[in-house]
Amino acid sequence: MTIKERYKGVMAWFEEHRTVVETELEYNTPFQLLVAVVLSAQCTDKRVNVITKELFAAFPTAEEMALAREEVIFEYIRTCSYPNSKAKYLVGLSKMLVEEYGGTIPEDPKELVKLPGVGRKTANVILSIIYDQPRIAVDTHVYRVSKRIGLAPQTANTPLKVEMALMRHIPEEFLGRAHHWLILHGRYICTARSPKCPECGLRPYCRYHARHAIIHDTPRED
Repeated sequence: MTIKERYKGVMAWFEEHRTVVETELEYNTPFQLLVAVVLSAQCTDKRVNVITKELFAAFPTAEEMALAREEVIFEYIRTCSYPNSKAKYLVGLSKMLVEEYGGTIPEDPKELVKLPGVGRKTANVILSIIYDQPRIAVDTHVYRVSKRIGLAPQTANTPLKVEMALMRHIPEEFLGRAHHWLILHGRYICTARSPKCPECGLRPYCRYHARHAIIHDTPRED
């Protein structure tokens, strides 16, 4: 199977079977999405949604969060990963948004990554969802699934290399959706430790399944 055939099959399957795709993070404004994505680093979306329910009720805007003390934000986010660092990031990025960008999320990726706690992955998520730019963010799920299926070569040993492979082969009109397709597929089907291959519709296009078909397709004994 050529790489072109694999991509064509994978995108076609997702388009047919995953018609509704969006982030599982809960938010009402671009600022709240940015906060949620920063909090989601090495933390589940489910946990982030629990945290942000009260956080956004208290500090719904950049202007209000910019006036908060780090120790106060910490108390709201203490159950997420790295709460000390993230509290510092949230106050810092809020202040920068207010002071340098008039409270508006920058549309320029070079400006966006200047915000505390915002790296390439976070910036790509924001630019894709808020500004509909043709970008794809590579988190742990996208990285794992892309290499496992065969959308990225095994030599693509960094998130940036996987991102470049995906950007090169995925048609622009699919990029925004492909980010969510791959994340959700990795979260619920192509899991890290025990991929649910028998439930996966991508088996005909999957490099991993082709190599492990006998193991995964053999019925279990009662």
